Amino acid sequence: MSFHGTFTALVTPFNNGVIDEDAYRNLIEWQIEQGIDGLVPCGTTGESATLSHAEHAQVIKICVDQVKGRVPVLAGAGSNSTKEAVELTKAAKQAKADGVLLITPYYNKPTQEGLVAHFKAVAKEVSIPMILYNVPGRTCVNMLPETLSRLFREVPEVKGVKEATGNMAQVSEVLEYCGPDFIVLSGDDFTVLPLLALGGKGVISVVSNIAPDKMSDLCRAYREGDTSKAQDLHYELAPLCRAMFMETNPAPAKTALSLMGKIKPEFRLPMVRMQPNNEARLKDILGQAGLITLKK
Repeated sequence: MSFHGTFTALVTPFNNGVIDEDAYRNLIEWQIEQGIDGLVPCGTTGESATLSHAEHAQVIKICVDQVKGRVPVLAGAGSNSTKEAVELTKAAKQAKADGVLLITPYYNKPTQEGLVAHFKAVAKEVSIPMILYNVPGRTCVNMLPETLSRLFREVPEVKGVKEATGNMAQVSEVLEYCGPDFIVLSGDDFTVLPLLALGGKGVISVVSNIAPDKMSDLCRAYREGDTSKAQDLHYELAPLCRAMFMETNPAPAKTALSLMGKIKPEFRLPMVRMQPNNEARLKDILGQAGLITLKK
């Protein structure tokens, strides 16, 4: 399976403290019906940091089972502990995920050499397609273009990167150093269009939790040469993209999905419900986008 287009970084629905399997399956089915290109369970948006290992494996298994091969499943399996990343990657492969998304180790602040050693160690233990995840805003480590180029050359499992620096100059260097076969996916909904223009292949998206059709259409339009349509969709999605980050992700995405009647508005601490004023603003934005009906 190819990793291109729009992949949704799925939220993980909860109900009374446990995974809401029915809501999760329904959400996955709706995503596929809306034309999504792929799904990412157990990413940051899926509150992976507060899932037990057993829950982590459960979420991936549910996703793979519900998808039934219709779109690729790229399972979050990273950790700041290399040993734990190996264990999670093994579980993802056992669940028959098509690939894994591996974040750079957070908090530890490894050097570039440490990043290379980390990903090589995971690949040595588990052979599965790997998309690396560079998000310095959460990890305090920036995986440099030279490091990605080295990993792409030296580790066959490494297929690409989710780039969430928001730095188009760095994205350009990644593509320059790694070449056209390296898959670069946007990790920021705001940067999808410029990243595609540089030669990127798509996005791992938060906003596609609530607007999978629009973000998928944006990537598809650009791929088919309809840049005017892609630009229109970019600006149409802009208010929703901003709304998804008016508080820490995934609070706005889960709140929006609850307002749309798809999941319960339940979080795992330390994530909490949105502040009332922000939730009111979110309702207005969803109403203006036609995703919910506002009461008159």
